[in-house]
Amino acid sequence: MGENLSDFRTSWDRKPVLRTIYSDYFTRLAEHCIPGRTLEIGGGIGNLKELLPDVVSSDIQFSPSLDIVADAQCLPAQKNAFANIVMLDVLHHLEFPVRFLKDAARTLEPGGRIVMIEPAITPGSTLFYRFIHHEPVCMSADPLIDGVPDPERDPYDSNQAIPTLLATKYRSKQEQIVPELKLIQSQWFSFVAYPMSGGFKPWSLISDGIARRVLKLESLIERPLGRMFGFRLLSVFEKKATS
Repeated sequence: MGENLSDFRTSWDRKPVLRTIYSDYFTRLAEHCIPGRTLEIGGGIGNLKELLPDVVSSDIQFSPSLDIVADAQCLPAQKNAFANIVMLDVLHHLEFPVRFLKDAARTLEPGGRIVMIEPAITPGSTLFYRFIHHEPVCMSADPLIDGVPDPERDPYDSNQAIPTLLATKYRSKQEQIVPELKLIQSQWFSFVAYPMSGGFKPWSLISDGIARRVLKLESLIERPLGRMFGFRLLSVFEKKATS
């Protein structure tokens, strides 16, 4: 697992186009946070701290950039400890996402938010995620099944469909099972810049300069076209103020 983090750091340092695309993600996360203390889950190599220097960064595996090593399904935090929980590409790796939602509801202060960016399974992205991207897509999964997390499970195991399922098919059921949390916003965005960049792979089909121009164009069309063609989903869950 440590080798994976090392590979991520190498790609981050060597690929300006990667940093440009993720800077857009981090900005979106920050824009939806409310004032107050923020917990980052899945902090990895610590990139978000470049934008939110006061964030408390956590991950399930150790990295020198982290403040806490913790499992998102069992957060070591007191009740009402944070105003925000932010995460990028974490939810679809969790064995029991509903466990995270329940514990996040405990950890957030009333009115607090979970802000996350995850893969979006749309008509325009599904071929890429199913046949090109290395992580599986299982749209028949139930993201609200609960259980006891397996301590031997590989933290990189995943199902990229989980965030989309929570935002669509299981939205009302989620509010029944975790009534403290309400999904208040879903933004479907990101089209060609992300897949053409190669992500954390060593290759890229576009330069950093072209990526910057493409991202500007994508921001103009994401509202009408994101739900059909977007590769990314930003979800904002809010804890009820009366909880």
